[in-house]
Amino acid sequence: AFEGCSNLKTITIPNSVTTIGRYAFRGCFNLKTVTIPNGVTSIGDHAFEFCESLESVTIPNSVTSIGDRAFAYCKSLESVTIPNGVTSIGVSAFEGCFNLKTVTIPNGVTFIGDRAFSCCESLRSIIIPNGVTYIGRFAFAYCESIESITIPNGVTTIEDMVFEGCFNLKTVTIPNSVTFIGYRAFTYCKSLESITIPNSVKLIGDRAFTYCKSLESVTIPDSVTYIGRYAFGFCESLESITIPDGVTTIENMVFEGCSNLKSIIIPNSVTFIGYRAFGFCESLESITIPNSVTSINIEAFYCCANVIMQCNRNSYAEEYAKKNNVYYKITD
Repeated sequence: AFEGCSNLKTITIPNSVTTIGRYAFRGCFNLKTVTIPNGVTSIGDHAFEFCESLESVTIPNSVTSIGDRAFAYCKSLESVTIPNGVTSIGVSAFEGCFNLKTVTIPNGVTFIGDRAFSCCESLRSIIIPNGVTYIGRFAFAYCESIESITIPNGVTTIEDMVFEGCFNLKTVTIPNSVTFIGYRAFTYCKSLESITIPNSVKLIGDRAFTYCKSLESVTIPDSVTYIGRYAFGFCESLESITIPDGVTTIENMVFEGCSNLKSIIIPNSVTFIGYRAFGFCESLESITIPNSVTSINIEAFYCCANVIMQCNRNSYAEEYAKKNNVYYKITD
């Protein structure tokens, strides 16, 4: 109705309105304030997208749904209170709200869509209520100012890239309901110092913690059967790690660039060590290879000049070490 009205600065929506339709005020670049009346039940897709001057908005308790990209790139919006009746926050609903500092999400919300708050660079803290069962991909990606976050008990999957680029994120609480940590879930969380992965988790996706440069310790439970490629790549502060018994493959580049990694325990379940699995682990001096290992990529220990393989006589590891000029020590 008012899409692209660049001269519109303020508007009063009459009480008779029950729905704010798709694209209703999209691209009203100079619109600064808007009051939505109590009768409105839904805010449509793209309704206020690119309202770059919008500083404040009052969303009444009658609203039950906020559509996809409803407030995307409202660059001047600093705070928003989502009313109690809302159960879902749409895809990219507040994406690119660069000055958004505070958000109140009510207990009734169960669904936070993909990219819902991505690139909200000023958002310092957010409380995700216990009723939430789904947090979409990229939902909080590049929220550079967030320092801590608690994932509620109903969430079963930490979706792909959900916290990627949260540069100041220091603490994360992962509940026992989570079974899968997705692709690039915490990539570039360079302030994250430690993380406890609960016993419910079975899979850690590719690049899940890549470039978490401050990560000093991580506990991987026995429930985990798969650790993805590059999962802990370039975690430069990581000094030691224990791979759980259920893991059969140490994937390509999984610990590449962990330059301070000094010790690692490989269980008897492992049969394969992949390409550059420990590449550029310059501080790694000793590693014990169990008899279960039947294949090691030729570049598994690329640029690990100081490493000495501990292995049993006549094992595959001894044969590998001889063929590839890797220093080794017989332990039996």
